[in-house]
Amino acid sequence: MYRMIFSFLISQQNLDQQINEAFGNATHWFVDAILAEIPLTETTGIPWVLLVLLGGATYFTIYFRFINIRSFYTAIQVVRGKYDTLEHTLESKQETKGEVSHFQALTTAVSATVGLGNIAGVAIALSIGGAGATFWMILIGLLGMSSKFIECTLGVTYREIDRDGKVYGGPMYYLSKGLREKGFPKLGKVLAILFSIMCIGGSFGGGNMFQANQAFKLFEHVVLSQNSLLYGQGWVFGVIMAVFVGIVIIGGIQKIASVTDKVVPLMVIIYLMAVTCILIINWQKIPEALYTIWEGVLNPRGVIGGIIGVLIQGFRRGAFSNEAGIGSSSIAHSAVKTRFPASEGLVALLEPFIDTVVVCTMTALVLIITGQVEVGVEINSDQGVLLTSSALQSGISWFPYVLTIAVILFAFSSMISWSYYGYQSWSYVFGRSKQTEYLYKFIFCCFTVIGAAATLDAVTDFSDAMVFAMMVPNMIGLFILSPRVMKELKRYKQRIATIMK
Repeated sequence: MYRMIFSFLISQQNLDQQINEAFGNATHWFVDAILAEIPLTETTGIPWVLLVLLGGATYFTIYFRFINIRSFYTAIQVVRGKYDTLEHTLESKQETKGEVSHFQALTTAVSATVGLGNIAGVAIALSIGGAGATFWMILIGLLGMSSKFIECTLGVTYREIDRDGKVYGGPMYYLSKGLREKGFPKLGKVLAILFSIMCIGGSFGGGNMFQANQAFKLFEHVVLSQNSLLYGQGWVFGVIMAVFVGIVIIGGIQKIASVTDKVVPLMVIIYLMAVTCILIINWQKIPEALYTIWEGVLNPRGVIGGIIGVLIQGFRRGAFSNEAGIGSSSIAHSAVKTRFPASEGLVALLEPFIDTVVVCTMTALVLIITGQVEVGVEINSDQGVLLTSSALQSGISWFPYVLTIAVILFAFSSMISWSYYGYQSWSYVFGRSKQTEYLYKFIFCCFTVIGAAATLDAVTDFSDAMVFAMMVPNMIGLFILSPRVMKELKRYKQRIATIMK
């Protein structure tokens, strides 16, 4: 009996390896092309896609006159509902269309970005670039706020709403409709379809399989002993996750938003409370840590580490620190109830601040203060999560259990949000019937089980490359349509001025 079980496990491992190898051989050309590096030093390079993302974010920040700084307070006021009266003071008496509130749209999008990248990605960044990488993480987050503003404003501007009030929006719609307005209908259609295909692939891999896989690995490491019946049985964990994910995503964006507006604040609070406790325990070391960060700011190793750790590893192994410029978040924000697209764009710029500037920075401080990271030692995402777990354990022994709960919540919320992104893209390509909707959601849940049960690096790498590739059509659209966003921003600012008099 034991011999049969052992033989089955060996054959299963061989099957995983065979699938991994075959898939890698078939897709390596695409992965290599998307993640091709431009050499920075003899040993380090940066993927060309990241230069486009950073260049675009810098351009939009200047074009919109540092909207990430100037409109930060206004964005908070929009989330608080201070300007909701604008929706009811227009000449039209029609009901404001949309499915979720500003806060729910924000939490849905944040749930997809706040994830394992905030934990593993930060540790990888510091291992590459030292403490100085923290500063460059913060800068990347601040610049990303401008990219997030423009793409989410466009998401609401060009969304479609069916007879039942269901919203369909995102890059595929502003690419097709927006470029048609500019006289490029064929280009817009091609870019929209390319984006949709990439988003579907990304939702199955980085937004689903990897999340389930990493959540189970940490759960297994912290909670389970090697003698436990569940040890090594990732498929059981995957089935449980798939059931909960399925229950939520069947209800669409309104159900997803009703979950994320509770789960996201909870998971962020749990994680930040644990991190804050460590910082309080080691409060005497904080000034030294801040000085170490500043000292390493202009160190070339720190610059490279900040960029590579947060953008490459943070994204590839945890859905990227904030997804700014990729376009995915605009899908969630397009469902908001508003008549002013720029209002949701302002709300969206808070995402990179929460995700990168706050959560990533606090994680970095804990890792620096507790001395968990050794600069120059290459680590992977699994080791990055465990380093953060060790940092928390150094303060209070049971904190790794808190981190485990946070990671499972991070993974769960990322999965339900990415299921919505993937379905919206799926419906654009295959239609909006109930049959196509349920087919996508069934496939998505199947990938949850597969992700938890098997580590298929080649599949995940291909999915990561597809998510990075979403940037190409999206950035083309953002550059061409930025004047339309400026027009929407001025219209909204004028409306705000009328009620402030």
